[in-house]
Amino acid sequence: MKKKVTNSSARKRYSILVSNDDGIDAPGIYALVQELKKIAQVTVVAPDKQQSAVGHAITMNYPLRVKEYSKNGNFWGYAVQGTPADCVKIAVRALLKRKPDLIVSGINHGSNTAISVIYSGTVSAATEGVVLGIPSIAISLTTYKPSPDFSYAAQIARKLSLLVLKNGLPRRTLLNVNVPAIPRKQIKGIRITQQGKSVWNDVFDRRCDPGGIDYYWLTGDLENIDKDLKYDEAAVRNGYVSITPIHYDLTDYAMYEELQSWDINSLK
Repeated sequence: MKKKVTNSSARKRYSILVSNDDGIDAPGIYALVQELKKIAQVTVVAPDKQQSAVGHAITMNYPLRVKEYSKNGNFWGYAVQGTPADCVKIAVRALLKRKPDLIVSGINHGSNTAISVIYSGTVSAATEGVVLGIPSIAISLTTYKPSPDFSYAAQIARKLSLLVLKNGLPRRTLLNVNVPAIPRKQIKGIRITQQGKSVWNDVFDRRCDPGGIDYYWLTGDLENIDKDLKYDEAAVRNGYVSITPIHYDLTDYAMYEELQSWDINSLK
């Protein structure tokens, strides 16, 4: 008779690295860790402060400092004076005794759909995971309001993590998950989506500091051009959890083929 796998045996079997870009003390990472501890041994390695929108930056030319971080008097994880990509890289290469089975980045406080994916530190932590050959998930709650409820997004992360641990992912592919910030009973379902095409209309608000020196504050809003539910932005706006497989191969294959017909040798 096949032995039933219990939660306790799963915790012994799997190891998960958790990171984020909102900082090690963010409520989203706390909710995520509490759920993932039900299925695996969890290690937290996250930035020591807010690192949103830093993209895939890594620290070079000065020291990368790491400190043990405690919460409520107990060891919580490692706080890194660096970017989300730094956190994953140093965790795998220096801090952990063995490579984790899975990396989960989040839960981000804010949406990471469409063009935001390329700026996102949350997504970049997961991207660094797949660069290192580890299945990875990025997960975000699509609201910027203070004190949101991360519990449902954390449950989605736990259940999806089990599916990824069971089924695996292609070597260079991660899953980017966006959960609408609405009551669970209003969630219409879960959709497999594509990265949307919506872009930010950036506005630089010119201001003046107390010393009389001008500075600029970036504001703006998302130009929502994604209407089809096959796109991540449209899905979450219509009450669906969006799961988008993405990868870091930036080659434009159609243009690659077209360039074959150009007189490239004339450049010599």
